[in-house]
Amino acid sequence: MSETPDAAAAGTFDIDGETTVNRLGFGAMRLCGEGIIGRPEDEAVARAVVERAMELGVDFLDTADSYGPGVSERILREAGAPEDAVVATKAGLLRDDTHEWKPHGDPEYVRNQVLVSKDRLGVDTIDLYQFHRPDPDTPFADSVTAFAELKDEGHVRHVGLSNVSVEQLDEAREHVEVATVQNSYNVADREHEDVLRACEEHDVGFIPYFPLAAGDLGEAAEPLAEVAAAHDATERQVALAWLLARSDVTLPIPGTSSVDHLEENVGAAELSLADDELDRLRSASD
Repeated sequence: MSETPDAAAAGTFDIDGETTVNRLGFGAMRLCGEGIIGRPEDEAVARAVVERAMELGVDFLDTADSYGPGVSERILREAGAPEDAVVATKAGLLRDDTHEWKPHGDPEYVRNQVLVSKDRLGVDTIDLYQFHRPDPDTPFADSVTAFAELKDEGHVRHVGLSNVSVEQLDEAREHVEVATVQNSYNVADREHEDVLRACEEHDVGFIPYFPLAAGDLGEAAEPLAEVAAAHDATERQVALAWLLARSDVTLPIPGTSSVDHLEENVGAAELSLADDELDRLRSASD
């Protein structure tokens, strides 16, 4: 791998057939304080991470109104991300003093939050607006319809979903063109394999969150270490390279608050794994 990593080496994906991004993105959740609440210890460092990501060719950044809340979106704006990259944000989760993540998909709430997110990001139109999590107290179709209306009204360019099943993806597609789905997925956890396959079928981007399993790689840990040693790479890089090779529609968004970790992650874009190595890693979580 080269000394200066380049996210463009991961290849590209056309979101909704329109907006081309490099397939290795950046998740901005960790730009907040402890517990994803409040400001980070050093906001200048947080902005520097975003700026460095874009210097390395990362042009797809993911955030949410609930990160902070509001902190991550503001830092992305201050770092110039909306001008130089595609910024995806979300609505549908509330945060409170307990730090719990509470689903809230009421259409009026969603309509209010898009205005707040536009203001924080400093944009007239949000590139990709995602329904963060289905709300058991609100009909799923009602929430999705609100997102569809925001697209029709020009508040958002593309609509995405998060934490959904194949059935929910199919239902949502009856109301709006779905550009992306963001579900938990990594080399150690392939519970949502069926959702990934559905995304392939419909040419929908699949954004695997927790792409590094927060370091808990279970049965995949040993083969990851072996493959990493063979490539003079880190286990994190191999885990990301596996995701990139898993499907042409995957858009991993590893997040970090460290420039060093960022550069390590982006280096995964240039790592090429052999078929037998990919199979070994896949088999570890079967």
